Amino acid sequence: MTITKYNGRELYESIGRPKTIVAPMVDQSELAWRILSRRYGAELCYTPMYHARLFATDEKYRKRMWSSLDGDEKVDRPLIVQFCANDPEYLLKAAQLVEDKCDAVDLNLGCPQGIAKKGKYGAFLMDDWELVHKLILNLHENLKIPVTAKIRVYDEWEKSLEYAKMVLDAGAQFITIHGRTRDMKGQATGLANWEILKYLRENLGEDQVFFANGNILYANDLKRCSELIGCDAVMSAEGNLYNPGVFWTKDDNIDKQFARVDKMLREYFEIVKECESHASRTAMKAHFFKILHAFLVKHPELRPIIGQTSVHESFEKWDEVVQKVERIVEEIYERPDIKEVDVIRDGPIQSWGGFYKEIPYWRCQPYFRTVNGEKQNTRTLKVAATKDTDKDIKDKDIKDKEAKEDIKDKDDIKDNKRRLEEVSSSNKKMAL
Repeated sequence: MTITKYNGRELYESIGRPKTIVAPMVDQSELAWRILSRRYGAELCYTPMYHARLFATDEKYRKRMWSSLDGDEKVDRPLIVQFCANDPEYLLKAAQLVEDKCDAVDLNLGCPQGIAKKGKYGAFLMDDWELVHKLILNLHENLKIPVTAKIRVYDEWEKSLEYAKMVLDAGAQFITIHGRTRDMKGQATGLANWEILKYLRENLGEDQVFFANGNILYANDLKRCSELIGCDAVMSAEGNLYNPGVFWTKDDNIDKQFARVDKMLREYFEIVKECESHASRTAMKAHFFKILHAFLVKHPELRPIIGQTSVHESFEKWDEVVQKVERIVEEIYERPDIKEVDVIRDGPIQSWGGFYKEIPYWRCQPYFRTVNGEKQNTRTLKVAATKDTDKDIKDKDIKDKEAKEDIKDKDDIKDNKRRLEEVSSSNKKMAL
């Protein structure tokens, strides 16, 4: 098959102008998950982040990560394969092994984890622009297919813009920008800054293909993000990981946007059995836990059952786990009030422009970290690339708390005054 090496907008058009994208996630955006996500509205998928040197030199590693169905024209396209790297030649060799089975190769410049710092790749290449340029340029000049890149922002908007321009000048045809800084991870994740993404979009040229990443909780966030930033498409990592229905925008079908966990689990499990992918099999347990994260809070008895079942256990054994979930959910749907409780409710508009939803625990839904004993969706979060510091956020929390206490004190005073007036009036009547 003849491969045409498209540039930028041509490449975007050639893969169908996708609007919804499954992010590259370490060991989590593997083949089975991509197949599932496409059924729920994902129009473009990235592979997990592969280690370029290992992929190029270690056949055992490569076979664990990549199967004959990865990149298959019928089940796994359009597809972008992502690598982390710090050596231009190893990166090129790895990319050449997959260039016939994907639409582009992406360089990971956004991974903020400690292992990336130790290995000097991902977001920790933000300190070495010269190396970043060499990595991208070498692919651009020697690969049969295009190269793309995924980056994070700096606190400084101008520096973020210069960095993005350098990445594009080196040869990246698409750019995906995660609206968080390198330090924002785990307990300090906070909120992505859509305003800086809008600024970057507006200053990178009208024809530049631009994907936005960060803050996608529900399907309605996709439109909000796209309209504010003006991006070509929206990428989701964690949102998709806990609920593949986050990409469903064709209608408001509750069973697509917030599928029952028993239905989603069964559908995903059947895909894993069919695709014969080592990476998909080993990722299965992690996906079970994420699909069921809210459900397990109400049914913790399932947690040790899943945890103690090896990923190498027979499919028959895993099918028993799926059946346990199915039986519990079926019992829920036998409740006489199921129509009243099986609904999605929108919460009030938040300071960041969106809102949280109340979703029954038996349906797929976003995950919110607990920070200092408080759920992220109940506290003020730091926004990336703003002047707000952790101290500012803490001070605001204290002021908000003091304001609430002040209101409560004033209400108590009013109540006490009213009671005293009532007692006084009662005493006067008795005296008469």
